[in-house]
Amino acid sequence: MGWLFYTDRRVQTYADEKAEIARLCTSHGDTRKTELVKACKVGSTWYAAAKVTNLDGTPVEDTTYVTDADGSFTFGAVFLTRYDDGCWGYKDMEESAGPNESRAPLGLIELLSDLKDPDSYAQDWRQRCRNWAAIPDYEEGDKIRLATPVTLTDGSTCQIVTATYYKRGRQKRRCYRIEETGGLVRLSKASLAGSELLSSAKGAASPVLAEFLAGRN
Repeated sequence: MGWLFYTDRRVQTYADEKAEIARLCTSHGDTRKTELVKACKVGSTWYAAAKVTNLDGTPVEDTTYVTDADGSFTFGAVFLTRYDDGCWGYKDMEESAGPNESRAPLGLIELLSDLKDPDSYAQDWRQRCRNWAAIPDYEEGDKIRLATPVTLTDGSTCQIVTATYYKRGRQKRRCYRIEETGGLVRLSKASLAGSELLSSAKGAASPVLAEFLAGRN
């Protein structure tokens, strides 16, 4: 399915977008209804969990999803979004269609019903979301070994770095100090996948704290 843009500009804010995602995930047919359970925006992408229920209360039969105890099933959906000349647009995909964007929060993934096919596109998509969520959020001073060396713009590589920051105006921007050279580099979250914490800033002894504790002994 291609992109659909709203030329009436009725979607302009975060609240407008969320309301529209809820509307797109809600439907009432003659025998079934679909309703939004949860929606989260990551970057420009919306992730949604939508629940399908039979109106007569009987279990919903589906070839992709295992029916939950209450007779319903909940599936995942991805909405790519962007603004073009002030007009909001989206492109939607159900999880079994194999969407590329895979940064849905774990809280949303846990709401989805089990899948009948363990090798399905949806199963792969969910695992990629879990892998993304598992990437550590390092703190300033943490020393890290990357899973694979990162090649820099000058052709050199780095693998052991320490989390730090630099200032741009009033804002602090995360960066990493290269072990070998002391230079600073910006790293994407994806490049931290599979990385190893060598030493923690929390675990490092504070000289001030050590002196304080020594005085109490």
